[in-house]
This record gives sequence, structure tokens and C-alpha cells, in this order.
Amino acid sequence: MSHHRGIDYGRWAKRGFLLGLGLLLLGAGGEIVGRLLVGTLPPWEDALFTYMEGIGLTIGFFSPWIFGVALPLTDG
Repeated sequence: MSHHRGIDYGRWAKRGFLLGLGLLLLGAGGEIVGRLLVGTLPPWEDALFTYMEGIGLTIGFFSPWIFGVALPLTDG
């Protein structure tokens, strides 16, 4: 596998997945802890945690596919 552009695809795939996982866990944890401490969260906080979960799932799913599969196949 050649790396013409100097990009370490494995590192980018792992870090992207971990970023997505971190956003997912932070969003879910904030939602749970916020509801335990405060009760009902304000709408903007509820939306923030929900968007963090959705963006985390999206990044965590697509990052390995893009950086681990698609880009190494097109590098050549």
C-alpha cells in the first residue's frame, strides 16, 4: 500500500472512530447526568446532547469506511 501524500490512513481511521465514539458517549452521558442532576433539561441542552450523539454516530461509522477503505483504494 503506497502513501504518496504522506497520509497515515490507519491513524486517521482510528482517530476518527474514537472522535465519533467520544462525541456519542459525551452526548449520552451529558443527557443522563443532566437529567439526574437537574431533572428536565432546557431545550437547547437537550438538542445539543442529541446532536452530539447523532454526529458522533455518523463520524464513528463513516470515518473507518472513508479513511480505512475508500481513500487507500483510490491512492495510487
